[in-house]
Amino acid sequence: MNGVSDYDEFGLFHENVEEFDLGITEFPPVARIDTVLRGDGDGRVVSSLRWGEGPPELVLVHGGAQNAHTWDTVALGLGRPLLAVDLPGHGRSDWRSDGAYSPMNLADDLAQVVERHAPDARAVVGMSLGGLTSMELAVRHPALVRSLVMVDITPGVNAAKTKAVTDFVDGPQAFASFDDLLARTMEFNPTRSESSLRRGILHNAHQLPDGSWEWNYDRGSHARSRSTGTGTGTGTGTGTASTERIDEPAPEGLSPLWDHFGAIACPLLLVRGSLSPVVDDDDVAEARRRQPTLTVEVVDGAGHSVQGDRPVELTALLAAWLGAH
Repeated sequence: MNGVSDYDEFGLFHENVEEFDLGITEFPPVARIDTVLRGDGDGRVVSSLRWGEGPPELVLVHGGAQNAHTWDTVALGLGRPLLAVDLPGHGRSDWRSDGAYSPMNLADDLAQVVERHAPDARAVVGMSLGGLTSMELAVRHPALVRSLVMVDITPGVNAAKTKAVTDFVDGPQAFASFDDLLARTMEFNPTRSESSLRRGILHNAHQLPDGSWEWNYDRGSHARSRSTGTGTGTGTGTGTASTERIDEPAPEGLSPLWDHFGAIACPLLLVRGSLSPVVDDDDVAEARRRQPTLTVEVVDGAGHSVQGDRPVELTALLAAWLGAH
């Protein structure tokens, strides 16, 4: 792999292809596009990756503390035109000055991006925080979501279920060297290859003038968001972390977001990672009660970040979903 000093965000696709034996010899065109938000967006920029040519068929939305590159292997495998979004406060998108990264706020920002760049997409796919954001997009802006795929997330998420994830993201913001950052990332992601984690860090961290490294995503909301936030992901950009915290549901009731889940009016697929604690059997039962036509798929060997752990299997599920919808 090339050194960390000559990072090219579009120069690592061959590693994805080789690691997962995708059999691709030519890469599709990929361009970074920016959307300037209107209204309450106050001129903030949301950045995205546009894959392929023609109108995007899918919109891919990453988890907390991730970025659009978490979907690279899936995008390469699908070979379809699509849009992968950097949520506000992540990747190359601007941060919110209020630090309010709730699924509702993010959905309203995302709506402007989808409306301008992927208004006819056949599916919106969201993982973790991106899944709850996509759920809110389907409820608040239903004309933009023809079908919805939620990857390892339901409104039943809470702090206990995501402890392993948040233990990782609550670690240091800055590291003396790239090797120190890689070592910590490998410690918390033992099932991943070193090459995939190096690649993820390059997509999701940057080097400072003094030679140290720090994560790209907005951690400034941590202290003030414990009673307002939701979402998990993987700070490597290939899958673990969260810029928002998850409340324990009140003992006497379920999260109010379950009502929003029940209001989804389009075809809905829930994908679980078989090794993930974030979605449990009770969550699936409640999801089926709220959405009787729900489709549920379990990906063997995948943890929370299904797109990073088992991208080939997830790609097959998404291709089949598009074929049916």
